[in-house]
Amino acid sequence: MLIDYHRTMLADRVRNEAFHEALKRVVVAGKSTVADIGSGTGVLGFLASRLGARAVHLFEQADVMELAVKLARLNKVRNCHFYHDHSTNVLDLEPVDVIVSETLGNFAYEENIIETLNDALRFLKPGGIVIPRRITQLVAPVVSDRFHRDLTVWDETDLGLDFTPAKEMTFHNMYVRSILPSDLLVAPDAIQSWDNVELGRKNKSVRQGEVRWGSAKQEAIYGFALWWECELVEGVHLATAPDAPRTHWEQLYLPLQHPLHVAPGDAVALRLHSDTRFDVGVNVRWQVNHKTGGETRTQAYDIRKGYLG
Repeated sequence: MLIDYHRTMLADRVRNEAFHEALKRVVVAGKSTVADIGSGTGVLGFLASRLGARAVHLFEQADVMELAVKLARLNKVRNCHFYHDHSTNVLDLEPVDVIVSETLGNFAYEENIIETLNDALRFLKPGGIVIPRRITQLVAPVVSDRFHRDLTVWDETDLGLDFTPAKEMTFHNMYVRSILPSDLLVAPDAIQSWDNVELGRKNKSVRQGEVRWGSAKQEAIYGFALWWECELVEGVHLATAPDAPRTHWEQLYLPLQHPLHVAPGDAVALRLHSDTRFDVGVNVRWQVNHKTGGETRTQAYDIRKGYLG
């Protein structure tokens, strides 16, 4: 992993301030013990130490752990214990008061935060605190065609060739994009939650949800925007919404090869399924049902079909 990835995260003031505030609210100087899961350069663990944590355990399987050790020495950060391994491989650890894990991606679960924290709960004292506390996944229809135009470039080649199979693969993917509020459907129920997890307890890594929209006017829906909101601790939130303060994360665009041309009285249902088990990695599927004129039209997508073998 390039160091620039970590530079980007450390330049994200919104992220850093939110996690710092969360730690300030739960770390009791001289008493609290903390586990930083997926610690990267160690910044969250270092903040916990500076807030007076009695002991901080940092877990990181990547080689950036060596850099974290150097940074701790350089900055005279005390009471830190470093584990150059994935937390799931560590068998013995004193029970801790606080677990913090910033293993969030543009798709919230893509860094296996659910599986990782399911396992890490064995480190937590009864009544202990997990940061983030809750993740909510949100979705809204995209009515701007600007992303769709990018994905249909296969139709614009002037070579006398048919690229239909390549075009079809293109739509079996989710795309990291900067999505604006103006790209989204304007309706009272436009933004909906399709999944919620409470990270202080064990959760299934296979997640699914369904949301529905009605239509009050003629509209074209080209795909769907995904983002997440986290409650780190009570009263401290972090979000990747199009109208939220900018972070290093962006939104995701789930495309439709065939835009939905909805009319008043139509109904649109989106079913989402994600699987982020360790042995799977990341898989996301989505199915859209458009009820119009007495019939239902279905489109189904699976990111496994978007990869070249």
